[in-house]
Amino acid sequence: MNTSEQILVVILSAALALFLILAIVIAVQTIRLMKLLQTIALKAQSFIDSAESTAEMVKNAAGQLSIMRFVHQLMNMAMKHDKRKN
Repeated sequence: MNTSEQILVVILSAALALFLILAIVIAVQTIRLMKLLQTIALKAQSFIDSAESTAEMVKNAAGQLSIMRFVHQLMNMAMKHDKRKN
């Protein structure tokens, strides 16, 4: 091998080593990012479950409130009717 071929082999070897190191770093960072995204997704799922249970509680409370309002209106009607009799 002459000098120009040796220089070319050294340059190509250095470029290959650089790209290999860069690919390893990118792969590690991608794995870290995927783990972080998975953690975020789990927290979001937990938040959604919590919001759903809160919405269900509010729905149940609104139902109970409407029953209480109905009973209150009946009591008011009975009291008004009582006052009219007196």
